[in-house]
Amino acid sequence: MALDEVCAELPNGGDHESRRYVAEQLIQAAREGKVTLGELTSAGRRALVYLKNAPKSA
Repeated sequence: MALDEVCAELPNGGDHESRRYVAEQLIQAAREGKVTLGELTSAGRRALVYLKNAPKSA
């Protein structure tokens, strides 16, 4: 649910690579004990900020 909520902010729900990155960050957060919807959504939003600010490869 957190993945869908966060990726809804991306055009067309995000491409495969973006969704995969966010999902990996959600899994990491859950392994660290962040298991509520709010905590996971926050982790997902941080992943989106990273994706939006990451340098684009050529």
